[in-house]
Amino acid sequence: MSDEIRILLVDDQELIRTGFRLVLLAEPEMTVVGEAGDGRAALTELRASGGACDVVLMDVRMAGMDGIEATAAIVREFPSVRVLVLTTFDLDEYAAAAIRAGASGFLLKDARPTELADAIRRVHSGDAVMAPGVTKRLLERMSNDAAADPWGGAAAAAGAPGGGVPAARADALDVLTEREREVFALIAEGRNNAEIGGALFLSESTVKTHVGRILAKLELRDRVHAVILAKDLGV
Repeated sequence: MSDEIRILLVDDQELIRTGFRLVLLAEPEMTVVGEAGDGRAALTELRASGGACDVVLMDVRMAGMDGIEATAAIVREFPSVRVLVLTTFDLDEYAAAAIRAGASGFLLKDARPTELADAIRRVHSGDAVMAPGVTKRLLERMSNDAAADPWGGAAAAAGAPGGGVPAARADALDVLTEREREVFALIAEGRNNAEIGGALFLSESTVKTHVGRILAKLELRDRVHAVILAKDLGV
């Protein structure tokens, strides 16, 4: 299997797409396989290629089909494709909606080239990316929304399972073993596999196995959704 990461750029500004393309050209394992000016065009690209893409860099505010609607459609129709949402400090509400729709993370548009490349690698490997500085506000917003509508509209729009975050229930963690609950609690703290292994005296490969089982049992797309669910459950 090739280690190449195939990327689709989705932004309504051609200059921004060009900038991202130039940045990614410097990464030998990354290839830009297409560009789109809105969500509908992104879906057309994916369908034409049979989903031959690993990571979609998705803008949020676009004319026609915006990034939120497109993210929900992509993760529903192409579950192996990861979506990395690009946002700005004043768009927390859009980022929250996109995460619930099934995005694997979000990044600020003014991120450094090295941060962008690292975020793409992490999302491609099944990890999640949450931009520093807005993470706390994002989770607070989602918790406030959950109090009024516990995952209702967004989860339904994303199409569970495999889309966004399933409805949080008091007994949601009953399916987990005791060890998996310990790992889940550390995921909720934002710890990576090495840190979880150190805390529980487990190897990284064992932690990775536990994380995979947790995500499968809770029907979560990736770690960012595990963090959101944990926040809603008060873990």
